[in-house]
Amino acid sequence: MLRVVVSSGSSIAAEAGAEVGDRGGNAVDAAIAATVAAMTTDPGIIAPGASAFITIWPPDEDPLVIDGYAEMPGRGLAEGAVSGFGDEVYMTYGGGMTTLIGHASVATPGAFAGLGEASARYGALDWEAVLAPAIRWVEEGFPLSPPAAAYLVYAAEPIFDPFPESYAALHRADGSLIGEGDIVKIEGLAASLRTLAEEGPASFYTGSIGRKLAEDMAVSGGRVTAEDLAAYQPVVRDPIVVSSDGWQVATNPAPAIGGATLAAMLQLVEDHPFRAWDEAEVGRLAEVQRAVLGYRARHLDDADDRVAAVAELLDAARLGDHRRLLASPSTVHTSAVDSEGRACAITASAGYGAGVMIPGTGLWLNNSLGEVELVPHGLDRIPIGTRLPSNMAPTVARRDDGSVLAIGTPGASRITTALAQVLLNFFHLGMSLREAVNHPRVHVEVFEGEPTVAFEPGMPVGEIEGLRPRRFPDLSMYFGGVGVAMWDPVAGLFGAADPRRSGAVATGGHT
Repeated sequence: MLRVVVSSGSSIAAEAGAEVGDRGGNAVDAAIAATVAAMTTDPGIIAPGASAFITIWPPDEDPLVIDGYAEMPGRGLAEGAVSGFGDEVYMTYGGGMTTLIGHASVATPGAFAGLGEASARYGALDWEAVLAPAIRWVEEGFPLSPPAAAYLVYAAEPIFDPFPESYAALHRADGSLIGEGDIVKIEGLAASLRTLAEEGPASFYTGSIGRKLAEDMAVSGGRVTAEDLAAYQPVVRDPIVVSSDGWQVATNPAPAIGGATLAAMLQLVEDHPFRAWDEAEVGRLAEVQRAVLGYRARHLDDADDRVAAVAELLDAARLGDHRRLLASPSTVHTSAVDSEGRACAITASAGYGAGVMIPGTGLWLNNSLGEVELVPHGLDRIPIGTRLPSNMAPTVARRDDGSVLAIGTPGASRITTALAQVLLNFFHLGMSLREAVNHPRVHVEVFEGEPTVAFEPGMPVGEIEGLRPRRFPDLSMYFGGVGVAMWDPVAGLFGAADPRRSGAVATGGHT
């Protein structure tokens, strides 16, 4: 009997994956079903016009990554036809940040292309069956999740309220913002999902939905053209693979930067594994984070040759030399494994949201051109058709005894530090998956212009030279929302979901 376990950011998404498992789906089907459910039932957190990376490790095969990430648009546009990359807004989320919204902030979305490729290559069910749970939830109306409700408190007014269709979807009849548990019905969304189910993923690119998207961009000052949509293709890549405490860990390669950052952190501590969280070890982890994230900021974020820059990072990390690096940034995640040893990790992002929908479809779009922290020196130098930088790092790992796990998290620049700490807790410190995910976290960053170590209560952070402490009062979704699923040949299937984002685990299967 094939069984599957799914860990995702909401109970709706996890149950969608388990339902597909009950219908005969494998881990890839379940992860896709959960991701589509999340993209359509977590407003603000994610959007259907998103992008995604899918890391898959089939049994008895090598792992691979399907790159369905956002691309720089603009094919066929006359020079100067669109000025800027959106309208700048400020929100107080995460201590305060700016982002760009509107049609000009939308990049060519890749999520449905990438998910369709994964389904065609490794799925056991047809595309319509995989989308069925999301369609049902959207048709009946879904309760607003706690993380989405919390995020919309910050994001609704600056990002979504300026656009009438978005305002209508996110406010009650009296004009008040929807809240946790409210039943949400987004006009046009169910019909759009049915169209996607019938026409296939191509509907978003060369079909009826793609035509509506291109037409709206043309009249509203956007950069995405019909040529961009027609040209978009998912790319299959070889992952970065590193060893950690007896596990082979496969994660997202260049041109993305999240996987390389995670791999470097794991490699830098491999020769001297963590044995306990005390002030000295937290200080060592902070130094590793500072070295790797500093290298990323200097050499990866705006690299003309990101592949070469990643190679240099991993070369230094394999030597365990963080000093060499010192000298020289809204997302959902689903993890699924099955009892045949198949693992699939999918991370999808729409940035902080452009605020705009494709008219009449209920389909919100990304603001991947508006994530200023990912391209600090501007987008003008990025050629049309180039994949944009990403922190996302969906990861799978396998051990010689046949055990396999899938892991990932949302969280912008905190993605890699969250994943590294959970894996260290599990690999090095012998915690259970639940303990590893629930444990407090630390993250080195630049906050209000100063090098800072942000941390949750319970993490023993002492005085660290050059880093100002920033203590959070409670566990916070600022530090991610890790989801992990695992199959062990002896213990079977199990998983853990982050309490920071009200995540959930569900199992399904068939005979």
